[in-house]
Amino acid sequence: MDGVLILKIVIAVGIMQMLLGLISYLILLERKTAAWIQDRVGPNRVGPQGLLQPIADGVKFILKEEFIPKQADKVLFLLAPIAILTPALCGFAVIPWGGILQKGATIPVIGWSLPVDFPFMVANPDVGVLFVLAMAGLATYGVVLGGWASGSKYSFLGGLRATAQMLSYEVPLALSLMTVLLVAGTLSLTKMVESQAGYFDIAGLHFLPKWNIFVHPVAFVIFTVCIFAEANRTPFDLAECESELVGGYHTEYSSMKFALFFLAEYSAMITGAAVMISLFLGGWHLPWIDYLIYGKAQPVDGGWIDVLIKFCVFWGKVVAFLFFYMWVRWTLPRFRFDQLMSLAWRGLIPVALAALLFTSFVVYLHKQIDLQYPNLWIFVGNLAIFGVLLAILSRPRAVQNRRIAVPNSRYNPQLAQRAVPVEPA
Repeated sequence: MDGVLILKIVIAVGIMQMLLGLISYLILLERKTAAWIQDRVGPNRVGPQGLLQPIADGVKFILKEEFIPKQADKVLFLLAPIAILTPALCGFAVIPWGGILQKGATIPVIGWSLPVDFPFMVANPDVGVLFVLAMAGLATYGVVLGGWASGSKYSFLGGLRATAQMLSYEVPLALSLMTVLLVAGTLSLTKMVESQAGYFDIAGLHFLPKWNIFVHPVAFVIFTVCIFAEANRTPFDLAECESELVGGYHTEYSSMKFALFFLAEYSAMITGAAVMISLFLGGWHLPWIDYLIYGKAQPVDGGWIDVLIKFCVFWGKVVAFLFFYMWVRWTLPRFRFDQLMSLAWRGLIPVALAALLFTSFVVYLHKQIDLQYPNLWIFVGNLAIFGVLLAILSRPRAVQNRRIAVPNSRYNPQLAQRAVPVEPA
């Protein structure tokens, strides 16, 4: 068997096992983060400091009774958890985890040297961004199947909400990606990360990393909001808000079928964080410290030690962004559903279109008349868009009482005004 193929299989299996282990302990981290924010202790009984709690949860899911509602479509009911988890896991195949392994590097155990430079990832297509978008879109089918096949009105309403939400937020997500792709000129995640492994030349100084967040801050904010909504995370968890829909589209699921929905949510979180880091936060690039390690800007290719350093840097950024996911969940209240949809169609999409049009104009001028410092112009345009948005949001609004006057009801505003407060006894 080809040594390159063996290495790809080893990387695929190794990363998959890392992901499953990370998902298990993300649940523990989520509960610990909630306890920290709410001034509680959190899980601390199973194992030292509660570190064996994920294992106990897994055993509990396995031993729980399998239940399929009588009115459910059995085939689709069983297919839905698989349909939502599989696309979430497939997205990891195109993530550039550790740069490029140099030609001639020896593969451990078999002692075979690489005949070509090897990108440390499972697959390296030229359309990696489109592949991630396609996998994110396929996850919608699992939500629809889970909500409809259960035969429950609560599950069905949760499925409809989740579908409308995911389809709506895919539009600004794609627009923010197009803004970055216009400047990068490629759909390959590997090339995008490589283009960020350096520093901007500002007045002869090289201290600001060439990360896309410093060129496209508007696209960064929009992409961040959209991946929260795509993963159905608070404050966008309207599909499963417990106060209204019991449990949303997975209300009727139990045992390992419910666990698969749980795993899919955290898999989508990790995928979103990894893509975010690849697009906006430099991927495996280690700013400033790379001069201490390499004596220069971090090179794209290297040996096994270099790949290991990049791999650890990338995963460190992923874990930090996952903590941000959890921090937001236990800090912000959830939206109403009308606010959720209004944010997408009346807020994010117009702003994303404005950023895309301005970026297109700058790229056109750069190619036609050789416009100097295009990245600086794009950044200034982003600041102007932010300024206009803040000016619109800061306008004073008239206070409106939207309560409907219902006769003989406490919801009648006129009766509420005539009500006489009762003195306490």
